[in-house]
Formats: sequence, structure tokens, C-alpha cells
Amino acid sequence: MRTLRAPSGVDLSSNDYLGLANDPRISAALIAAVEREGVGSTGSRLLRGERDSFTALEDRFARFKGTERSLYFSSGYLANLAVMTTFAEADDVIVSDERNHASLIDGIRLSPARREIVAHNDVSAVRRAVKAGRAGGAGEASGERFIVVESLFSMDGDEAPLGEYAEICAATGAHLIVDEAHAVGIYGARGSGLIEEHGIGDRVFLSVNTAGKALGVAGAFVAGPAWAIEYLIQRARPFIFSTAPPPALAAALEPSLDVIEQEPERRALLLERAALLRVRLLMAGVPVTPGTSHIVPVVIGDNDLAVAVAEAMQAQGFDVRAIRPPSVPPGTARLRISVNVNLTDEHIHQFVASLTSALQTCSAGSS
Repeated sequence: MRTLRAPSGVDLSSNDYLGLANDPRISAALIAAVEREGVGSTGSRLLRGERDSFTALEDRFARFKGTERSLYFSSGYLANLAVMTTFAEADDVIVSDERNHASLIDGIRLSPARREIVAHNDVSAVRRAVKAGRAGGAGEASGERFIVVESLFSMDGDEAPLGEYAEICAATGAHLIVDEAHAVGIYGARGSGLIEEHGIGDRVFLSVNTAGKALGVAGAFVAGPAWAIEYLIQRARPFIFSTAPPPALAAALEPSLDVIEQEPERRALLLERAALLRVRLLMAGVPVTPGTSHIVPVVIGDNDLAVAVAEAMQAQGFDVRAIRPPSVPPGTARLRISVNVNLTDEHIHQFVASLTSALQTCSAGSS
């Protein structure tokens, strides 16, 4: 059973990686916009919900992302459903990594295209699936092919081999769709994500970029060529039939992008904090999955043990949560530790000491 639990203690579970959710500059912009434009948008953007602030923000985000246009949605879930159900058609094939998160999975399931689920980060399997989709023989798709992947996987904290996928797309005519939910705001010279860091912007069809994680506000952007964004406006049911986001969110995202672009030291500090945590965990004998990102999984395995360890940590003032199947594969229940820039050396030291003790105590109690 799942439970709803409000935040309490030192934050080690949220996606507020850069600490922007409580930044006074962003709060002030939001408050001023509420006083100026009200709370609700009052309708879908194709009716009375459109605002100049949305268009200005979308233009700004497209420049930030290095694309022709972008489109703002009220959530990343809706954005992924829109992309997956609008572009892929019955004769197409979608090649999807087995560890893509729920909104991608649901969007792919709702699409009329054939889906091929491939092993995690298996470039050879992706290449085979794309080539099979191109053949167009009996029972095979003969239309377009899409490779769909997270750039930074939300539960494992590892990166997709984006460069290799881009090469496959260039060689076969397939289209690369990248969900940058956990990478936008953090990676690349501008902070626009791993697409920028890998230098493959010209070979990505569309990216989906959550605004409620590192950007600290809410909503999500789909970024890509102008014709594709216009096609979403005309055809994407999650966009057409949803009330527009509160206009004040657009105003809040402007200073959020300012901070990301103008304060690269904030992004560097995040990755330094993550590296320190990984080193301290390994020194304490706590195994962590390989990687360098700000998402640090401690795989425990057993569901009940993972819950017990998380509850022990919460009792000591650390807000870390147990992640269990179906969010992760069976037998890999874990603590998904999310690093943020507000963690101090002392927080990390105390957390590692407490976790080491909790793992020993809870393991002994379950044996």
C-alpha cells in the first residue's frame, strides 16, 4: 500500500535539485503575476486560456534549448502523452527503453504504433529494432520509426547513450525523442540538458523538459522544429482539451531560467555534492550504483526491508523514501537519494552514518 506523507526533515527525496522552489526571486515573480493576471487561466489555450506570457516563455525556452519552437504544458505527464499519441501512427514503430518512466510508457501504450521494448541502454537492441521496423515485411511496421528514451533515468540516475542513438537515427532516418526531465537545468554549458552536453541538438526530433524539477516551478516544455510544435497545437488532445496552466507559472519560470543561465556555479555545486555523497557511501561500505549524477540509488532488494530502512531514516530526520516495484524492477527496491544544492557537508556526513546504522539494524531485524 502507498501512503501520502508530507515533507519532513532534511530533503533527500525531492526533485528540487537546484533549490529553486523556494528562491525568493522566483516567488516574487509568481506573486506579482498572480496580482496582475489572477490565479486561473479560465480555459484551454485555444479558447480563453491563452496569454502573451505563455508565448514569450515558449520563445525564451526554445532559445534556451536551441530549437525553433517550444510548447508549454501543465505537466510532464501530459506533454509525454501528447508527443507519443500525436506523431506515431498505426504503421510506425516506437523503440522504447525498458526503464523509461510511467508517462512515456502510458503515452506509448495509447499510441496506435507498434512498440518494441528493449533492454536498458542496449544500443545493439535498439539498432536491431529500428532496422526491423524499416523492413516493412509481414507483421512489421513500414512507416516511421521513433527511438524514445530518458536522457537521465529517474530511478537509476544513469545516462542514456544519446550520441549512439543519434547516430542510429542519422543512419536509418529514425526520429529521436528525448525526455530531459531530470537533466534539464543541470547539464550543458547553458544548463539546457544532456542533449546540449552531447552536442546532438540537430539530431533530436523532440525533447520533453519538465519545469517542476530543477527549474523549481511546474509544467513542462516540448521543444523541437516549428512544424512539429504547430502540429501539436493542432492535433494533440492533451493540449487541446486541457485548461491552460495558471499564467503566473510562466512569469515564475522566467527568473528560473535566468538563474540557471547566469549561475552555473549552482549546477556545478550540485554535482560536487553528489560526488561527495557517493564517495562517503562507498567509504562506509554502502554499495551504490555506478554513476556521477545527482540521483543516487541505494538498492536494497527486499521491499519490506527498503521500507523499514526508509522509516528508520525518517525517524532520524532525513526525508528519504523507499521506491518499490512497479516503479523499479522486482527485487530491486531501493532508496532513491536525490541530491540538492542545499545539502551541507555535515548533512551528508550525518546521513551516511545514520544510513549505515539503519541498514545494519534493519537487516538484523529481518533475518
